[in-house]
Amino acid sequence: MTYPDPTLFGHDPWWLILAKSLGVFVFLLLTVLAAILIERKILGRMQLRLGPNRVGPRGLLQSLADGIKLALKEGLVPAGVDKWIYLAAPVISVIPAFMAFAVIPLGPEVSVFGHRTALQLTDLPVAVLYILAVTSIGVYGIVLAGWASGSVYPLLGGLRSSAQVISYEIAMALSFVAVFIYAGTMSTSGIVAAQNDVWFIFLLLPSFLVYLTSMVGETNRAPFDLPEAEGELVGGFHTEYSSLKFAMFMLAEYVNMTTVSALATTLFLGGWHAPWPISIADGANSGWWPLLWFTAKVWLFLFFFMWLRATLPRMRYDQFMGLGWKLLIPVSLAWIAIVATTRAMQNQGYQGWVTALIGVTGVAAILASLLAWRALRARRRRTPHGPPAQSSDHGAFPVPPLPVKESADA
Repeated sequence: MTYPDPTLFGHDPWWLILAKSLGVFVFLLLTVLAAILIERKILGRMQLRLGPNRVGPRGLLQSLADGIKLALKEGLVPAGVDKWIYLAAPVISVIPAFMAFAVIPLGPEVSVFGHRTALQLTDLPVAVLYILAVTSIGVYGIVLAGWASGSVYPLLGGLRSSAQVISYEIAMALSFVAVFIYAGTMSTSGIVAAQNDVWFIFLLLPSFLVYLTSMVGETNRAPFDLPEAEGELVGGFHTEYSSLKFAMFMLAEYVNMTTVSALATTLFLGGWHAPWPISIADGANSGWWPLLWFTAKVWLFLFFFMWLRATLPRMRYDQFMGLGWKLLIPVSLAWIAIVATTRAMQNQGYQGWVTALIGVTGVAAILASLLAWRALRARRRRTPHGPPAQSSDHGAFPVPPLPVKESADA
């Protein structure tokens, strides 16, 4: 298969490079504004309420009003903070979130004022590794925000975030390995080109499921929002932040959500390729139409984030870390061995192994569903019904004695 050459990028006129950079920036900002409003609307409907409906027609200007409100708030700097690190932490969080989107292909080559250019800012031979490197820098903003705030709860939130990102970044990177083996390249445009016939979600479903779980942990979203955990850490790492500094943390969170959704689209859902049966139509994968398919796939993942937030409660920290180290990483390692063996057999001329890989993927999905169903049933059976019985064994756990009611005669 012939892949696009990453060295061909970077030769556009300066004004076209500037226009594409500005286009990516505006695309992310508009996505964030829309995502905040749509998330509040979806959560409201799922919780049998209306959601924002006052500012603008049907509440459509609510996100803009919230942004203006945050911008006009007084920027407080608490006493006892490390001022320069405290002010730099939101910037460190938000800049890598935008930088990671530079290598995401939004579409094929198009004509812009007579110049042929790809709907992608740039590409690298190791573009996916670049995304991993850049997004891992963003956690420094969270850690430094917790440390520089001079408060205990933000510090705990920052420490949780560092442990969380390390754990789930390993599982996320391992989910990429199967894609690299099957695509034969780490270039994002090359990975999209490799899915011209079959999307990798059908060939590499276990990798997709591992990535789907890891991306929620990477973005600190519910049910993995333990660095914030307002029920136990007040507001988490950004407790001491207000005004635009707080808004930058929220901006970084939603831009990161968009970035990991775009990466999932690129690696597993064919990137900007049109879904079947639209792909049958002539011109569906040419011109500006692929930008529409790409945006729709990204919003599919953003809806998944919102659905999780409205559905699942926050996990305990030991459960969360156990999921990453005891399940996702071992499953990824075993799956990489299967994919590598299958790919080697295919390179030797055994083309039937592609069908075998799809079969193994289907069996793995069925087994995972059965295991999840059995675990859910076992948990329901262990859940006690009615008030818990009081144990008379006070040596097992220190239980204070129940108060004795005094009689009326006394």
